[in-house]
Amino acid sequence: MLTVMTQMGALIVAGVVWRLLRPGGLDADTARRVLTTLVYYLLLPALVLQVLWTAPLGLDSLRIAFVAGLTVLAMVGATLLACRVCMAERAAIGAMLLAAAWPNATYLGLPVLDSLFGEPGRAVAIQYDLFACLPLVLTLGVLLARRYGDPEAVRMYGGASPLRGLVAVPSIWAALVGVGLNLAGVPLIDWLDAFLGFLSNSVAPLMLFSLGLALVFNRFRGRDARPLVMVTVIQLVLAPAFALTLVLWTGLEGVPGVGSVLEAAMPAMVLGLVFCDRFRLDTGLYAAAVTLTTALSLLTLPLWFALAGQVVPGG
Repeated sequence: MLTVMTQMGALIVAGVVWRLLRPGGLDADTARRVLTTLVYYLLLPALVLQVLWTAPLGLDSLRIAFVAGLTVLAMVGATLLACRVCMAERAAIGAMLLAAAWPNATYLGLPVLDSLFGEPGRAVAIQYDLFACLPLVLTLGVLLARRYGDPEAVRMYGGASPLRGLVAVPSIWAALVGVGLNLAGVPLIDWLDAFLGFLSNSVAPLMLFSLGLALVFNRFRGRDARPLVMVTVIQLVLAPAFALTLVLWTGLEGVPGVGSVLEAAMPAMVLGLVFCDRFRLDTGLYAAAVTLTTALSLLTLPLWFALAGQVVPGG
């Protein structure tokens, strides 16, 4: 695990260095938009299609989705309680909810599980995100952003239905096609498998590099200390502990069990920056939360991996 996290960290640091040096005059935000757009519309759907077409789907898939969904909902509740203590402003509460409840299940979780477990790890990461986290963030997450966002921004962007946003995600369609072909017993021909694999192999390094491009270190403010501590504790400690309890309760074993705990232990998702900008939540607080939880997760993830490996049957 230490070797894996060192490699992950090196790619993330490469993205941070790019942000600082701007090689060729290309700024980090522009580079990140180009890379994430490529991953979002082409590379990640190819990976999702390949994995879900061939992955064993069954009771464990339902358990993974259950653990993921219930963990997100529980962390939303925990964050709302925490916000009563820190007495944050509405915009900050909205940012805290998105940062603490939803893990970076794809941009960091997928590369980590892929490096640790290979194809079975990929399957867990994709199912954890696409079967629960992503649908919840595009529905409940959007509703929370509207609830705590600026009224003018809500009027401007609030007309679109959250379900409409869900339908527009290419990976969702790739997942539906992959699951359908899998359940129908349609074999994946070798040529197509090789082509999808050729596209898929680029996903993990590009995601990690893009994550580094998104990190910022100039948005930490003194008044954000308490909210940041609360978000960090909820995201990196409470969420994986809750997920581990669910994993043991549902009987999820082996790679699906350990992988689900690690997914819950991931730092705050980068996608929340989009919602913060759109609904005028506290973007600075959210960016600081992503940076802080990502940096600390390089230390906490190996600990959760060791604990889950000892506690989860077959781990």
